[in-house]
Amino acid sequence: MKKTTHHLALLTFAATLTLAPLSAKAQKWEGLARTPQMGWNTWNKFAGRINEKLIRETADAMVSEGLLDAGYIYLNMDDCWHGNRDADGFITENREKFPSGLKAVSDYVHSKGLKFGIYSDAGRKTCGGFPGSFGHEYQDALQYARWEVDYLKYDWCETEDINPRGAYPLMRDALRAAGRPILFSMCEWGQSKPWTWAAEVGHSWRTTGDISAIFDGKGRRSWENSVMTILEQNVGLRKYAGPGHWNDPDMLEVGNGMTVNEDRAHFTLWCMMAAPLILGNDITNMTQETREIILNRDVIAIDQDTLGVQGLRLKEVDGLQYWFKPLAGGDWAFCLFNRGEAPISQTIDWQTLCFTDEEVSGLSTAFDRVTYSLSNLWEKPSKKKARPITTKKPLKVTVPGRDVLLYRLTPVK
Repeated sequence: MKKTTHHLALLTFAATLTLAPLSAKAQKWEGLARTPQMGWNTWNKFAGRINEKLIRETADAMVSEGLLDAGYIYLNMDDCWHGNRDADGFITENREKFPSGLKAVSDYVHSKGLKFGIYSDAGRKTCGGFPGSFGHEYQDALQYARWEVDYLKYDWCETEDINPRGAYPLMRDALRAAGRPILFSMCEWGQSKPWTWAAEVGHSWRTTGDISAIFDGKGRRSWENSVMTILEQNVGLRKYAGPGHWNDPDMLEVGNGMTVNEDRAHFTLWCMMAAPLILGNDITNMTQETREIILNRDVIAIDQDTLGVQGLRLKEVDGLQYWFKPLAGGDWAFCLFNRGEAPISQTIDWQTLCFTDEEVSGLSTAFDRVTYSLSNLWEKPSKKKARPITTKKPLKVTVPGRDVLLYRLTPVK
C-alpha cells in the first residue's frame, strides 16, 4: 500500500512538471513602476508604533487630503506588523496590533482606491527582530498574495552568509509563483551595487543607507544619513534607472522637522532624480506648507515624466548647483539648488548651458537653436508674470539658502 501510494505521488509530481514546466529564468512582474512609485510608508514617522487604527486613518487621510488624486497610490506598512509563524510555517500578523487581521486591513485600503504594501526581510529576522523570510520565501509570497498585497519592501538585516544576488531573485521568483502582481522594492542599502545587476529582479533598489530628517551633516546615530549624504550617493547612478527599474535614495522626510526651504529642496531633488516618492510624515496632521510641497502636481510631473530619465547635475558655480532633466515631448526641467545657508544671486546665461545628455537620453538643450518658455513650478499663481519669460534673455535669480528654484522649459513653436 505504501509502495503504491509512493508511485502515485511520483506520477503526480511528474505530471505537474509536464503540465507546468519551471522557467529557466523567472521574471519580475512587468508593467509595474513604469514611472517611479508613489505612496506612503509608516517607518520614518512611526517606526514600530503601528497598528490597524493608524493604517485605516491614514488610508482615509490619503483620500481626503488629495494624495490619492495626486498619484500617491501605495499605502505601505513597514516593519513590526508580524506575529509568529503558524504550525505550517506561514507568517501571521500581530493580532493585538491588527485585531481584524491583515486581509481585512488590505480590503479597507483597497476600498479607498489605494494599493496595500507590506514589509519583510531577506534575513533570518527583520531589522526590528521579527521573523524574516529566509527559508520561507515561497510561503511568505503566497501569504502576501492571499492578503492581496500589492507592494513588498524587502530589507537586508540578519543576513550573515546570505548572498543578495541569490536572495533577491529567490523572492522575485516566489512573488511570481504566488500569482499576484506585486511591486518588488529591494532594500539592500546599495551594499552589492544592485544597480549593476538587479534591473531584472526588482522594480527599485535602495542605493543608500537609511535617510533621516537631517538636511546636511551627521546624525546622532551611525545609521542616520542626511539628505545631502544620500543625494551624493545617488546622483552618479543615473544611467542605471529607467521605466520599471529605479534608483531609490530612500523615502521622503518632508514634514518631519526640517525647515520649509529644506523640505522643498529635498522633494525637488528627489523629483529631479526620478526617485520613488514615498512619503514618511504623519499625513493626518500636516501643516499647510507640507501640503503645498507634496501636492504640487507640476513638480510631481517632473518625477513622473514618462521619458523616465534620471536628472543630471550638470555643474556647480559659486555654490549654486545646475540640474537638468529631459522630459517627454522636448521639454526640460531645470533646477537651481543652493546647498549653502546664505542666499545666492546669479544671472543665468542660457547660451553657456548648451549640452547633450550623451550618457542616457542623447537629447540636447540646444539653447543656441531653440527658444524655451519658462514656467516657475514653485511660484504661487498670484505671483506669476503676465508676460511669459523665455530663454531669449539671461535670467536674473536669487536662490534662498538650502532651497531651490525649479522651472519647466517648453520649446516655443
